[in-house]
Amino acid sequence: MVMGTIVVLAVLLVIVYFAARSVIRDKKNGKCSGGCAGCSGCAGSCSSEHTTSINQTKKK
Repeated sequence: MVMGTIVVLAVLLVIVYFAARSVIRDKKNGKCSGGCAGCSGCAGSCSSEHTTSINQTKKK
């Protein structure tokens, strides 16, 4: 019974790791990671996407 608990815990930790890694990569790449359908209808709540757009506009 203890071995089964350890296996389930290990699987859950792997899933959490990859989910967190995906969110961090999306944020670094300027993508919306908050589940707002690609930031098209988020009205500014996806700060990473909108901040990136503003910063790119200022640099041009």
